[in-house]
Amino acid sequence: MGETSAPAATSRRFPPVPVSVARARRFVRAALAGTAPEAVPGLSDTAELLVSELATNALLHARTEIEVSAQVSGHRVRVTVRDRRPSRALVPQDCPPYAGTGQGLVLVARLASRHGVDAGDDTKAAWFELGPDGRPPPSAWELPPPPAETARTVTLVDVPGALYSAAQQHRHLLLRELELASAAGEDLVPPRDLATAHDISNVISGCVTAALRREPAEGEIRSLPLAVPADAAPAVGTLRQVLDVAEGAAQEERLLCLPALPRNRVFERWLLDEITGQLAGAHPTAWTVVPREPGAGPAELVPWDPAHIHSSRAPTIAADEQNRIIAANGPAADLLGWHADELVGQRLTAIIPEHLRARHITAFTSLLLSGEPRILGRSVPLPALHHDGMLVPVRLFIQTQETADGRTVFVARLSPRAAVSSGTAARRPGDRRHAAFGEQAGRRRLEAVPATPHPVSLIAETGAAISNAHGLDDVLHRVCQILTSRLADWCAVDLFTEDGGVERACVVHREPGGTHAEDFERTLPPLTDEARGPLARALSGAGPLLLTEPPPAGTGGPLDADFGALFEQLGARSAVVAPLRARRETIGALTVARTGRAQAFTEEYLPVVDELGRALALGVDNARLYQNTRNIAERLQRSLLPVLPEVRHLELAARYAASSATAQVGGDWYDSFILPSGDTALVIGDVTGHNLDAAIAMSRLQSMLRGIAVDRQEPPETVLRRLDLANHTLHQEATATCVYGLIKGPEEGPWELEHSSAGHPPPLLVTDDGRTRFLEDGSGLLLGMDPDVPRRSAHDAVPADATVLFYTDGLIERRGESLSDALERLRRHAAGLAREPLDVLCDELLIGLGADGADDIAILAVRPKPS
Repeated sequence: MGETSAPAATSRRFPPVPVSVARARRFVRAALAGTAPEAVPGLSDTAELLVSELATNALLHARTEIEVSAQVSGHRVRVTVRDRRPSRALVPQDCPPYAGTGQGLVLVARLASRHGVDAGDDTKAAWFELGPDGRPPPSAWELPPPPAETARTVTLVDVPGALYSAAQQHRHLLLRELELASAAGEDLVPPRDLATAHDISNVISGCVTAALRREPAEGEIRSLPLAVPADAAPAVGTLRQVLDVAEGAAQEERLLCLPALPRNRVFERWLLDEITGQLAGAHPTAWTVVPREPGAGPAELVPWDPAHIHSSRAPTIAADEQNRIIAANGPAADLLGWHADELVGQRLTAIIPEHLRARHITAFTSLLLSGEPRILGRSVPLPALHHDGMLVPVRLFIQTQETADGRTVFVARLSPRAAVSSGTAARRPGDRRHAAFGEQAGRRRLEAVPATPHPVSLIAETGAAISNAHGLDDVLHRVCQILTSRLADWCAVDLFTEDGGVERACVVHREPGGTHAEDFERTLPPLTDEARGPLARALSGAGPLLLTEPPPAGTGGPLDADFGALFEQLGARSAVVAPLRARRETIGALTVARTGRAQAFTEEYLPVVDELGRALALGVDNARLYQNTRNIAERLQRSLLPVLPEVRHLELAARYAASSATAQVGGDWYDSFILPSGDTALVIGDVTGHNLDAAIAMSRLQSMLRGIAVDRQEPPETVLRRLDLANHTLHQEATATCVYGLIKGPEEGPWELEHSSAGHPPPLLVTDDGRTRFLEDGSGLLLGMDPDVPRRSAHDAVPADATVLFYTDGLIERRGESLSDALERLRRHAAGLAREPLDVLCDELLIGLGADGADDIAILAVRPKPS
């Protein structure tokens, strides 16, 4: 088609109602019919699509009458959408392709030959041009200029970019769904409030977008100064109220969107509270130091990266919002009997026992639909399913993390309950490492590294940190946090492993927002004869060594090359490398380094770092010894847990879970065996203490009780009296609680529980219709106090399909809670599980009551079944 002699133009006005978008599309199609350049196929379709986006944007955000015009000039088409609110500038959103909102202006920018916005005194015109391929002049949506004389600066401290992106997408999605509900006649909030919320949300998005473009990107965590209108506080308060209503409506499924997950919800509230608070004169509060409930904590402040999982030594699996595994590392695959690549793409149910799959699907769906977590951010004992069908007892810790484009990933770390995590393998998100990070990152400026050392106070502070630490991982990170705040820009600790290998156990950087120091924590090349660099020398016992420049590249072996790469990637102007010696052996090396910002290390620092290395080596050695003792105790404890007998008319199930706190081991045990008389014996007990001695005492009591019960076949009170006498005679220091019971009755019933208690929590009887009763008769003094005190037994009928639950106090006791409240909570949980299979009942009790338990837990359940 040739050039037209004059532009053909036409326009029409439309009222601010939703139906105007469809009318604008039809108008543009009609206006271009017969006049659009034929040389551009599909031009009318593209124009119709793009005018729909601009008209929607204008009606949604300007909320005034719009005027749409279509003009043909030569081979080009220009469409303009004009509204009467020039003060409300367009706010492009940097949203990923799959986001439900924020795509309109992006779509126009990608499909149009040119686009832009022109603002006058009374109107604002957004326009686009379509034409043949070529290189048209550059064009862009202009960012809204920050307010000038009426602006106030609000500083958002420590904003994780990925988390902000996720929260912004969700905020826009909620407001859009409220707008659609309002258009359908369901006014969940007053129209005036919804308009105010839309306006201030766009202002906030525009301010943040401008700040992100203005501030240099020095890492994933930034502090952003926003130029916010001084009178914005009331509107921000309205926005928060509107979002609260929208969240409630989403939870009630009245909106076609999911509610926010806990961390996104808390972050959005923090963001709005910071704006209103600072406008009222309050000081900024960093996101990293804001206290949060479980499931909403800032476990990971940087975007999720599968490389972090693959480099971790802790068994770790990540899943997406479709309940599908998207990453798994080698330790997790080994634990569960899979190859890591085979796990990726599987549903999470592939590693969940069959009796818990329905519960998992229900809980996961509930989390997405309600936004309320049950186990996020908590350490939960439960079984995982091995590839060969066996059950693997683990403690599960799940946290959410955002990808760089705002999606949510569920990251699960599995700690085998049969062996306490050693070394740096298991690190709980949100632990002291991250707490220390939060305190440090919460400062707006980091103080400079001191020019000269203060050895006495520094060594004293390091010693105190080691004394207060719990476990090897905590020792390393407490010490490294102190060193990077008082002495160095970054530090690293390399340790020999049990098999003679070398692992980089801890790397901490002074500015964690600008570097992923933990990415360097991994297994290192072995120490060989060809390794001659400073790290190899320190691991061989030399030093402390002063480095005034990075190690030379291209010399030595792989270990030297790895150490040089560490310096190159983290940067260092000078460093000191000191050996870690304990019990006449070198167990590792400590490296402290300074970048160009601080005064270089000199020889006067060598004695200080050497003394710090001695203190750290002692802490590492003690932590390893303690962990080895803990591991032995738990292995002993678990080895003593029996295989339950098979009884035709009885169902039996039991569970044991070590503490998620520092003790890890204790004296809890359960037992069941068949007496020569045919009665089934049931035992549960708890030895005082949480150490190897408690585990040994537990094994003695268990063995003595078995021998006495089988040999004598006497009533429970007599068996406990004989046990107490034997314990008092042979092991006077051991005190314990215990319940010994006998299930009596023929296969067809009726059945009776004869039992006696030595200071133990009472068994719970749960009938199949959900009625419950604690069996409190037959109680007496705990073992180890006075063997001459008379004991008594109780006799309780056990109906068919009823459950008798034996448990230790770790299942019910909580700090600051009365025993009656704890027992009532157990009663409610058990009543709701009355008709569940015993395996499900036991696992659900561990999940619901045993998460974050400070004590170990033993459960034994029995249920008579008629033959």
